[in-house]
Amino acid sequence: MTSGQPEYETDADLEWCYDAVHGVSRTFAITIDRLEEPMARHICLGYLLCRIADTIEDAGHIPPETQTELLVTYDRVLDPDTDLSVSTFMDDVSPWIPENCDDDWDVVAETPRVLRTFESLNEEPREIMREPVRELVDGMAMFTDRYADEGGLRLQTVDELEEYCWYAAGTVGTLITGLVARGASEDRAQEMRNNARSFALLLQLVNIAKDVENDYHEENNVYLPAEWLEEEDVPVEAVTDEENHGAVTNVIQRVTNRAETYVDDAHRYLEAVPERHGNRLSAWAIPYLLAVGTMRELRERPEDVVQEGDVKVSRAEVYALIQQFEDGISESRLDDLRQAIAEEPLHR
Repeated sequence: MTSGQPEYETDADLEWCYDAVHGVSRTFAITIDRLEEPMARHICLGYLLCRIADTIEDAGHIPPETQTELLVTYDRVLDPDTDLSVSTFMDDVSPWIPENCDDDWDVVAETPRVLRTFESLNEEPREIMREPVRELVDGMAMFTDRYADEGGLRLQTVDELEEYCWYAAGTVGTLITGLVARGASEDRAQEMRNNARSFALLLQLVNIAKDVENDYHEENNVYLPAEWLEEEDVPVEAVTDEENHGAVTNVIQRVTNRAETYVDDAHRYLEAVPERHGNRLSAWAIPYLLAVGTMRELRERPEDVVQEGDVKVSRAEVYALIQQFEDGISESRLDDLRQAIAEEPLHR
């Protein structure tokens, strides 16, 4: 605990952080709800630290050069070797926080609270988390700077797409693996490290495939590779135009197929996950299986991404999946669930 900070304030701050995750991410809230202490608080705070940077990077109303400056300042605040105060970051970011802010911007507005709670953790989890969070922030700053003249991200190649996925999600995978693998056998820990990238890229590529319309209209970002759009004769700035729906659907299917290549290694990651320090396999198996289910939906109705702007598994299927984990799960059961959810909605 930070010296001189009353315990009741830390407890209240942590409770706020748990509530905040429920506001910004349904999927991650499910993950944290499955965990026990101390893993739950570690993952919660690591996620919120990353979410602050992600919200700034996604902000279509902030000029790219300002996004880069804000991310660089935030990174300096996270650096234990500098004395830059969080109040400096708040002075810079506050003018950009919307007057009627949503849950994401509410987390940004409460950055001091998130950092205060993070600093109350023991040194070991803090140091495991700090480097990958800072790598994520640095990567996002690099991308906003790279496309500053475009007004938003316009990824050009498949390699660049996966580079972006690494900074947006692979770094989070490193954070999770560092926390979860503590105390595990070296073989198990190495298996997780070997497959952490695949686990993260699977989830991130699925998100990119299903969120094309929202990414463009709300964030002014196009993550679909320009080289693939060009092969379909689709200008990047016309990615959601009605006359291009069929062609863009082809690109969405290619991104989905790319995600599919990471499913097996992501499964191996889960098979190595130890249940220690409050960690539970179900916390990570559920988002994995939801990604498998979302790929099923993307294969069956990819046109809904651009026509309706929304492809995801139903709430009924989410609840049915959660119920499968009430009594724990074996590796064989995980195999069965993967095969079942890949073929049809689980609640049927």
